[in-house]
Amino acid sequence: MTSIASARRPVPAPRRAGAGLRRRWLSTGRYVFVLPALLYLVLFMFYPLVYTFDLSIFNVNAANFFRGGAEFVGFDNYVTYLTSPTFLSSLAVTLVFTIGSLLFQHAIGWAFALFFNRGFALSGLLRAILMVVWVLPAVVSASLWRWIYSGSFGLLNAVLAWFGIHTTQAWLVDPHTALAAVVLANIWVGVPFHMLLVYAGLQGIPATLYEASSIDGASRLQRFWSITVPLMRPVVITALLLGFVHTFKAFDIIYVMTAGGPAGATNVLSISVYQLSFDYFKLGEGSAAANVLLVIPLLLSIVYLALRRREETAL
Repeated sequence: MTSIASARRPVPAPRRAGAGLRRRWLSTGRYVFVLPALLYLVLFMFYPLVYTFDLSIFNVNAANFFRGGAEFVGFDNYVTYLTSPTFLSSLAVTLVFTIGSLLFQHAIGWAFALFFNRGFALSGLLRAILMVVWVLPAVVSASLWRWIYSGSFGLLNAVLAWFGIHTTQAWLVDPHTALAAVVLANIWVGVPFHMLLVYAGLQGIPATLYEASSIDGASRLQRFWSITVPLMRPVVITALLLGFVHTFKAFDIIYVMTAGGPAGATNVLSISVYQLSFDYFKLGEGSAAANVLLVIPLLLSIVYLALRRREETAL
């Protein structure tokens, strides 16, 4: 009986020689698809960060940048920059520029998003036209606004002349108006971004919630404060965070319009980093300033992620 049972037992198929190799290739081959993204992060993010930090702890200037021999100074470059009057004034200008731009960008973006959320003919075409403002290169937008603010041939002065206000005010040359002029240009550039995020959030709110509240007798204003605002809170926080990071480090639109002038009226932190590094050739101190510019939005992002994780855990 034993011999008959053993004869009926299925004989395992012989393992192919390349089965193990194929299995190992499948297990490791998935990482090949991640390799391009990993190389991108290493070459364009991690390496510049490490190299910038390395420059910031040495007294690097135009004389020793190529031939070497820069003196190690530790964190002296950070202390020098953080205690300089340039940092305090640039930080104040940056905060005014960032907060002023962000508040109006988001408020106007909300207005456009609510307008397009109603749904009407040609709304898609109008949204596409509005998004052109956002996709334009910053240099093009800055050059356009520089022409608008021109003293003799600017569009703004021409419009004012139609209303009987004749002036040759050069808005970007006057220290009292330069910052407000740059903020207005940046608001124009950033409104479509906030409109897009808020509009996408509004589209994600179920229409049944509004229908049920309408049946219960809630007005439009009550529906807005009781349904739209609470459900849009994550979208609003995300839009404000992304807008803050992008605006806080803005460089191109300010550099093209005023280059930080006049008399430092628009000299934001990013402009001071450029001036230290490429105008005064203080590459060590400029690298320290660049790291300071990086740390401030980074800390805000960490706080935001911590709060979001706490909210998700509470839910």
